[in-house]
Formats: sequence, C-alpha cells, structure tokens
Amino acid sequence: MLVNFIEMLQDAKAHQYAVAHFNINNLEWTEYILEEMETLKRPVILGVSEGASRYMGGFLVVASFVKALLKTKKMTIPVCLHLDHGSSFEVCKEAIDAGFTSVMIDASRHLLSENIQITKEVVSYAHPLGVSVEAEVGHIDSNASSADSKAFNATVEDAKTLYEKTEIDALAPALGSVHGLYQGEPNLDFDRMLEIKETLPIPLVLHGGTGIEDEKIKKAIASGISKININTELQLVWSKAVRAFLEENKDVYDPRKIIGSGKDAIQNRVREIVMLFEAGRM
Repeated sequence: MLVNFIEMLQDAKAHQYAVAHFNINNLEWTEYILEEMETLKRPVILGVSEGASRYMGGFLVVASFVKALLKTKKMTIPVCLHLDHGSSFEVCKEAIDAGFTSVMIDASRHLLSENIQITKEVVSYAHPLGVSVEAEVGHIDSNASSADSKAFNATVEDAKTLYEKTEIDALAPALGSVHGLYQGEPNLDFDRMLEIKETLPIPLVLHGGTGIEDEKIKKAIASGISKININTELQLVWSKAVRAFLEENKDVYDPRKIIGSGKDAIQNRVREIVMLFEAGRM
C-alpha cells in the first residue's frame, strides 16, 4: 500500500536519521530498489521527475506499475510515490490524480510571493486527499559549482514565511547542494541548515545527495535533514556495471540481461546509502 511521507519523515526527524528518496527511471530500477528496501525492512520514497515520468509513459503508467509491484511482491514496508520537482500546480494535480501519494512543488524560480501562491494552491488540493507536499525555497541548481549555488541559498526568513503561509509538510531549502555531479567540493551551509531546523517544526530535505562526503551527510542529518534525494549515484553505479558486462559479453543482445546486469550494483549501493543515512540514529 502506498502512503504519504508525513509519518516516516516525522519519525526520522524525531530520531535523527534520514529517509532515502531514490529516483526511479524504469520498471526494473523500481523493482530492484523495492526488493532491497523490503529486505532491509525500511521505508522508502520513490521519486519520479517529470522527465522520467514522460519516459515511462506518464504518471498513470508509473503509479499503476508501482502499485502492481507492491501487490505482486507482497511488500510490507511503507512506500511513498513522490513527484520530484513538479513545475506547476497542473503537473502536481496530474500526478495526484494518477495515484501519487506525495508531490514536490518547485516554484523556487519565482519570486517568494509567487512561490507561496503556487505552493498554497497545491497544498489546498493535496491535503484533503491525504497527499503530502514538499516545497523549495532558495534555488537548487544543476551541475553548478558550490560557489555558484550559494548565490541562491535560502534565508531563514524566507523558509519561515513559506512554511507559515502554505502549511507544507516538508521543505527543501537551497543551502549549497546541487543536482547531478558537483564541480568542486560540496559546500553546505550547516549553520543556516540548523537555524532553519530550529525555526520550523517540519522535516527538511536535502537534494543533490550524490557526491557529498559521508561525514557531511552525517552532519546534515544532525543539522535537521530528514530526507535525502539520490538519483545520479544509482545511475553511475548501474551504468558502470552494465558497461563492464557488455565489454565481457559482446554477443549478448537480450535487453533483460543487459539491464539486469546492473541489479546487484544498484542494490548494493542502496544498502550502503541506507546504512549511512541511519548511522546516527537515536
């Protein structure tokens, strides 16, 4: 059964660990992640970007095969199906109507007043349906240097204003992380992260988890992060494993064998990430 993320993130916040959000890109990846998380008996958030949704056939297709996998595999863990970086109210509504149990509305490119207006509209639609809502303040860029990304960092005042005027369930404040691969060393603003944690009652989210050193991940969790998004990391380990398989098996053409050759790499990395996110669990 699919759930929203509220209960799992509140538990993470209370016990100082982070719930893993893994982006999915196809049926096989979803199956690999769910199998490993069921083995670990840990809750998981399956993130779906707009681009990945289009690739997989749309929100309804994604929600349908995720629900089917949960039933077929007799899953017992809490699973949240989450729209990652929904660009508009209309996109969030489409995902919700298709069966997603959580959405992120990313109106961070707009002025704060517009961000609030768009986010409020999403919350008003989502909450009566039991769907959780994440929002972003500041702006988390892609493949930027840490120095560049800091120009878009969230302020405590903006984070507080966005929360109070929208009643969101989780907040992703831009604090130096970036999506994709980092250019240079990640430079997270832990002081502001902690200040936002102490100001807001809701869990905080760290985007761009790939490439951040383990010790900084642990420090981020100690500073209030309760959900960490991972996508590029699984892409890297999967593609490396598949390339090695194809190099050793040049005559193989069966796509099931090719895609499946990256299964162990994904599941091993998922296990390592979950253990890292729970290293300081209280």
